[in-house]
Amino acid sequence: MTEAVPTLGGRLRQGLMAICLGTSLGMASFGTAGILLPTPAQARGPEGIADVAEKVIDAVVNISTTQNVEAKGGGDKRVVPQLPPGSPFEEFFEDFFKNRRGPGGDKGGNGPRAHKVNSLGSGFIISTDGYVVTNNHVIADADEINVILNDGTKARADLVGVDKKTDLALLKFKPEKPLTAVKFGDSDALRLGEWVIAIGNPFSLGGTVTAGIVSARNRDINSGPYDSYIQTDAAINRGNSGGPLFNLNGEVVGVNTAIISPSGGSIGIGFAVPSKTVSRVIEQLREFKEVRRGWLGVRIQQVTDEIAESLNIKPARGALVAGIDDKGPAKPAGIEPGDVIVKFDGKDIKEPKDLSRVVADTPTGKAVDVLIIRKGAEQTKQVTIGRLDDAPTPVRVSTKSNGDTVEKTVTQKALGLDLANISKDLRGRYKIKDSVKGVIITGVDDGSDAAEKRLSAGDVIVEVAQEAVANAADVKKRVDQLKKDGKKSVLLLVSNGEGELRFVAVSLK
Repeated sequence: MTEAVPTLGGRLRQGLMAICLGTSLGMASFGTAGILLPTPAQARGPEGIADVAEKVIDAVVNISTTQNVEAKGGGDKRVVPQLPPGSPFEEFFEDFFKNRRGPGGDKGGNGPRAHKVNSLGSGFIISTDGYVVTNNHVIADADEINVILNDGTKARADLVGVDKKTDLALLKFKPEKPLTAVKFGDSDALRLGEWVIAIGNPFSLGGTVTAGIVSARNRDINSGPYDSYIQTDAAINRGNSGGPLFNLNGEVVGVNTAIISPSGGSIGIGFAVPSKTVSRVIEQLREFKEVRRGWLGVRIQQVTDEIAESLNIKPARGALVAGIDDKGPAKPAGIEPGDVIVKFDGKDIKEPKDLSRVVADTPTGKAVDVLIIRKGAEQTKQVTIGRLDDAPTPVRVSTKSNGDTVEKTVTQKALGLDLANISKDLRGRYKIKDSVKGVIITGVDDGSDAAEKRLSAGDVIVEVAQEAVANAADVKKRVDQLKKDGKKSVLLLVSNGEGELRFVAVSLK
């Protein structure tokens, strides 16, 4: 039985006006099967791609790395054939199996032996004296790095510095002839749908040019604390990592870093670190051989709709301060847990990632104004930014507390939670540090909103609606009052046994 082919009659009638307009304007034409075809201009994309590629291709390099890896285990387990004396193949097998050093080590492949692992990626030259930008993961753990120019010239490169948080690295090699270098463009000026060009070393094929458009900006793919990727449908494959993404002016607007693909090949979803981030990181690596980021000394979390309602913030926005580092810049400035940072140094903060990026970009020692919302009212605090590398490890956070009084265990029920005063026995049972103060959760009702918010036995309630609680009765009393006031949810500041804090909004219904 043959499959019926749908007719085009109805579709042609519906699309006739559009087709006629397209054809009359020279935008499209019909093929022999009545299918709308692109004009030659549409098929080859915008003018200038070939000119840009020709101009910048010599600045794009291949990165070849070698890593020495020590073998583990008992070596090669191959079976060496036993041949009868005088066999015509005896000499061949003697040479191939017994005298050949296999991956296991000694002759015959017995015993572990170190071996080399090679990998290939991409990069690009940013100065005629031999500075090259690539991804950190391209050269990570490499014992030898080589730069291969477009004409095949190979040169040994030294590692200047890396930044793991943005997956960037800076290399330096000594050129033997004049180099072609490229400049950074303004990634903030990119528009959705704008054409971009990717050049790199996909599947170790050497310099390859692909083109596409900007599909999205400021993508967060959860690869690091400062994610703000450019998404493009320009074909990016294995080996393109570290290669440049150009605009049609021949300026680098991104560094191709990651793809989403079930097969390892391009499916039109690639990501590049924007040049605004790259240029700043590379400038510091070039000057200091490290990246120096600003530090505020706060632990932050998302302001959900429920949390915003509890804090009287409309609309939901900003970064909620969950904890303050005892030695951080925020504490002497008067910032407290429960504050919501909505503006930093004149820049609006819509979500926690915004704050992380803008603080990191702020020079250390600079005094900045921070606009916070505390209990529904705006306040401005001035903070002198510290350096991220100065943050103590482990970070100790402070919270508001009502003292060190430890009372007898008293159980209360509220919000679908079994609550108890902290005792020595409960601290030991749930492994809670002595520095953690509040009311301990000993049980959570199945199906309750508290259970859905992942509260569990052993968590400690430190504050209820931004007021510290010392015992289970305090929690019950505060919750009952909020219900009488007609509140829909209550904001809890919760600590785990290690003292790590988070805010949780629990329904009062």
